Amino acid sequence: MTPELVLRPLADATELPLFLSLPYVLDHELADDLAAGRRRPEWMWVALRAGRVVARLAFWSQPGAVAPESFDFFDLDGADPDRVATGATLLSVAWAAVLPEGTTPPDFIRFLPPDWRDEPAIRRATDDLLGVLTAAGAELFVERLRLEWLPGTPVPEPSGRLEFTPVAGKDELVELMARVLDGTLDAYSRADLESMTPAESAAAQFDEEFAHFRSPRDWWRIGRLPGGEPVGFVVPARNNYNPIIAYVGVLPEHRGHGYIADLLAEGTRILAGQDVPRIRAATDLGNAPMAAAFARAGYRTFERSVVLRWR
Repeated sequence: MTPELVLRPLADATELPLFLSLPYVLDHELADDLAAGRRRPEWMWVALRAGRVVARLAFWSQPGAVAPESFDFFDLDGADPDRVATGATLLSVAWAAVLPEGTTPPDFIRFLPPDWRDEPAIRRATDDLLGVLTAAGAELFVERLRLEWLPGTPVPEPSGRLEFTPVAGKDELVELMARVLDGTLDAYSRADLESMTPAESAAAQFDEEFAHFRSPRDWWRIGRLPGGEPVGFVVPARNNYNPIIAYVGVLPEHRGHGYIADLLAEGTRILAGQDVPRIRAATDLGNAPMAAAFARAGYRTFERSVVLRWR
């Protein structure tokens, strides 16, 4: 007889070891996230059979948020023959308890090895997981490359083509961000532009992402031609977890001249000068020009991410 399935959230942070019964690459962040309020025990759910964790899921938010902003933990026990049904049941019960009634679930994001499709065990586990989510109404939104620069990787010296000045303030950066959205290949930006103006999209990204960075804003740079005309900008920063290149963009009228290399090199120099252990970045798999620019700058693809979205 199959033992009864028990579905529940963690009682409190002391139950974190129970949640860690199944592995994922972000496990090392959970303790700090709980302490900082980015995770909450009531947002971390487990499915138990005979006391053993056979599935788990968790949500993330900025501290103080009313509802989850991201759905980034969902794991099934590969040894459980009923894992797909178990995952579907856990998903349904946890959503009903955690998400405000009538709201669309937040995006689901899954980090995977760069060659995940070529590894049979990882491919099978991922297909199981994504199958549960698509059956619940999710659609593949985008696959992204997760990129990393490590100390010791050469950083090009300034080419002299551009002069770099700090960003004067939010208004100046948002205006430039709005302009680079013309012709963007970024899936998130393209989706925003279906319901927002470029200015609204840029302001929302600033408020929801850049405003939370823990690093000095005087790291942010605008690249200008010798006469002062802006060509583009780069936003080196530090988020809750890593030093990052948060954004790099070239204005439409200056594309095709290789300025992305100058901007990316400047951002990398600024972070490398802080003696950081790594620099992280990401770009869409389909954004070949941006991926190539990062590769030329010495960034390697260390993971991929798959993002699913509910309409």
